[in-house]
Parts: sequence; structure tokens; C-alpha cells
Amino acid sequence: MKEYHLAQVNIARMLAPIDSPIMADFVNDLDRINGIAERSLGFKWRLTGDDNNATALRVFEDDYLIINMSVWESKEALFNFTYASQHAGVLKRKKEWFHKMTDMHMCLWYVDKGSEPTPDEAKQRLQYLNEYGETPYAFSFKGKFTSDDALNYNSKV
Repeated sequence: MKEYHLAQVNIARMLAPIDSPIMADFVNDLDRINGIAERSLGFKWRLTGDDNNATALRVFEDDYLIINMSVWESKEALFNFTYASQHAGVLKRKKEWFHKMTDMHMCLWYVDKGSEPTPDEAKQRLQYLNEYGETPYAFSFKGKFTSDDALNYNSKV
């Protein structure tokens, strides 16, 4: 039987350039928060660039739009890291660094165990979520979809 993990993408539009004083606290905390993620139960992989984080990667035409991607054993593992670890403190401060997004900016989907999704795949899933709403192909924490649901879902892609 095939096994699956959960991939996530989260994008954010910065209020200022990454090297500005406005973004300094966020940037200075990246290594610590990424380390917490990597030591968290259920963590499998995260997208990194030259600085061991993804902030320098340009996935979108908008230079102020940054991406975060990771893979987890389960939705519960990702949820625990996001909301029950020190990462929650970063979420409380996000208005200091990022614009409020009007579209969905976080998306979850299932991937084959051991695979690493690409930024292009993440963009596609996020776009799908914004166009069609929550489905087994692309969903948020509210979605109750299983990997079996995703396997049997006939997306419009």
C-alpha cells in the first residue's frame, strides 16, 4: 500500500524589503524557528535556499512575496508545530512584517512519502484552492480530506 505525507505552502507579502529594519526581527528569528520545525515530531522536509531558508528564492514575479514550503507526516504534526510550538509567537507578530492577504495564502495537499514538492507545484495547488475552494486536491487545516480522498479525486488540472 502506498504511503503519503502532507505538503504545505504558505506565502506572505512583506511590508518592506527583506533586508530592511522592518523585517529584521523576522529574519533574525528564521534559523531558530526553522530549527524548531526540523526537530518537531513528524517533520520531513522544508524548502531551502542559499541561506538555509526560502526567503531568497524568487518563485513569484513580486519580489515582496516570499514562500515557505514543508512536508510533514500528518496534518496533526504540522498543526502542532504551527500552533502549539514557539512558531505560534511568530504568527502573533505577522502584522508587523506582512500585508494581510485577501486570497488563500496557505495550502495543504498529499504527496508520496519521500517526495519533495516543487515551488511550481505549490503555486498550482494554491491557485487551484483559490479558484475552486477546498477539495482533496488542495485544502486548508479546515479540510477533513484523507490521502484516499486525494487519490480518488479527479481534479480539473
